[in-house]
Amino acid sequence: MTSKLLNFMAASAVGAGVALATAPATSAPVKVGVLATLEGTYTVLGEDGVRGLRTALAEAGDMAGGREIELYIGPTDASPDSAVRAARKVVEQDGVDFVIGPLSGSEGIALRDYSKTQPHVTFINGISGAQETTYVNPSENFFRFNMDGAQWSAGLGDYIYNEKGYRTIATIGEDYSFVYTQVFGLALEFCQAGGEITERLWVPLGTKDFGSIIAALPDDVDAIYLGLGGGDAVNFLNQYQQAGGDANLIGGTIMVDGTVLSSKGSAKEALIGVPSSGPQADTWDDPDWQAFVKSYQDTFAPEDRFPSPSLLATGYYNATTAALTCLDAIGGDLSDGQAGFRSCLSGLELDAPNGMIRLDGNRQAIGTNFVSEVVELDDGTLATQLVKIKENVNQTLGIDPDAFAQIGLPSREVPECKTSYE
Repeated sequence: MTSKLLNFMAASAVGAGVALATAPATSAPVKVGVLATLEGTYTVLGEDGVRGLRTALAEAGDMAGGREIELYIGPTDASPDSAVRAARKVVEQDGVDFVIGPLSGSEGIALRDYSKTQPHVTFINGISGAQETTYVNPSENFFRFNMDGAQWSAGLGDYIYNEKGYRTIATIGEDYSFVYTQVFGLALEFCQAGGEITERLWVPLGTKDFGSIIAALPDDVDAIYLGLGGGDAVNFLNQYQQAGGDANLIGGTIMVDGTVLSSKGSAKEALIGVPSSGPQADTWDDPDWQAFVKSYQDTFAPEDRFPSPSLLATGYYNATTAALTCLDAIGGDLSDGQAGFRSCLSGLELDAPNGMIRLDGNRQAIGTNFVSEVVELDDGTLATQLVKIKENVNQTLGIDPDAFAQIGLPSREVPECKTSYE
């Protein structure tokens, strides 16, 4: 472990009001439950999320606070019920000390509610991004070190309006909370800039046949936003290409993630040049980001990983790093209802590879967002290339909190497309 990280952990502990312990309170392993979508349409996303977690553990030698880390994996399928079942297994049967996860939006809302029934266990979000998870009725023992889907849209609406010249768009999205949140953030910025969303189309998670949706796409808009991910994204691209689709496209965060850009087949080439935004840009030349990419690559054989970590890997890596940092800061002491651990997490300023992350009063991340475009690299692979960075993005997206509350929660039709929300 580097002296920079040790110094950072010490400073974080002091800032959080936590005394550094010199020896672990117990030598027993720390039992960690891990929830990830290892079944269903988002399986490939969950697998890379777990790689991110294991990268953080490898860097720490599978130890924190002088104690060995012992994992209990709970597979989910992106449904709320599966997330709660997996959480009940690792918490109530395996007796884990804390949980890292889940991955998908509606899973996160369900896990927030479940966490309230288990006050002795700490829950650290994996990468799920529904706004409601921390914005509505937050749980005191649920922490999220990733921004939500609306925060991941920050900068994109302005970019497509002012730089790409798009004035009218239609959206297609998976019909659940995370994509509602993504479109929410896009709409707020794009509509305030003067843009218009003429139609919002929704498909069930796990859709195989996009024929009727492709036929219904309007041809009188400047571009189409794609709020799809995993198998849904690949299926859509294949069928859209076969149908001869040639509209300008805008990518939702998981539409242009490495999990899609590394998929087999040529349909993904339709994404070259497509603008998007999210918590990382694959080709960013920042030294800390490049060091993380190398660590991920060194942890897994080339055939067992993507060329570069997906945003799922980054999210789980950051969540795990936050947990390990605080375990070190408190000397592995999880007594007193994990009070020291939670105090450290609440006050932690995480120097993450994708920018500084701190938590607000709801234990929700304030962080850095990246506007990017998909490019083809010299080796023929696809990646996201940085266009611009937007720092200190909070959950109300810079809008006055009272005015933001009046907009309503993300849904199929919320927000209304308006030029002002203040």
